[in-house]
Amino acid sequence: MNKRLKEEKKVVTLEIFKHYKNEFSPNYILMVITSLLYIGILYRCGIQNTILANLDLIKYLILTPMLISVVMIDYELQIIPNRLNLTMFEVGLVFAFLYGISNVAISINMFLGMLVGGGIFLGITLLGGLVYGKEAMGLGDVKLMGALGLCFGLANTIIISLLSFLIGAILSIILLITKIKKTDEYIPFGPFIVIGVFITIFVPYGIIVNILLNIFTLGLFRKNI
Repeated sequence: MNKRLKEEKKVVTLEIFKHYKNEFSPNYILMVITSLLYIGILYRCGIQNTILANLDLIKYLILTPMLISVVMIDYELQIIPNRLNLTMFEVGLVFAFLYGISNVAISINMFLGMLVGGGIFLGITLLGGLVYGKEAMGLGDVKLMGALGLCFGLANTIIISLLSFLIGAILSIILLITKIKKTDEYIPFGPFIVIGVFITIFVPYGIIVNILLNIFTLGLFRKNI
């Protein structure tokens, strides 16, 4: 699937089934990582009695392989395929409709998440172009955050954005210090976004907010409580 996404080709075709039949070579590390994430998501969400109650679980299970593809492709090629972003956007649209069946406010919140997520990253990209004469991050990242904003809603989108910037800063410093990356080399941002997404999925919202407030206020938030 990742190979065809890189080439901007359709994933589900008769050709791909013939290809897998003749040349399929399993990636066991990737299979283990995906399995562990699925187990963690099942444990985190549990299985409820109705389909509507299981929407979060179903959404996370569908998004997981696509998020893993983002990491692999962006790290290797420094791009996030439009087809991949579009698929996640379509998933968000479907779930916005399904959530709206029981609560329209949730659907509205998801569309606000799309606007804010895409808007934050687009603003950073344009600002980087004005200040430094080049994009601070790729348009693929902008599209990715728009799609994820639609999937996760306003509050979680802000959290994912803050986490991705924090994780990106820390890991980028480590990569530069260890000379894995040079100062003039592009460091893909997609993997940082994906890490932020999985943290948001697995760690309770209140805990993340408390940690971020303490980090960004240098501990002053706790002192004021």
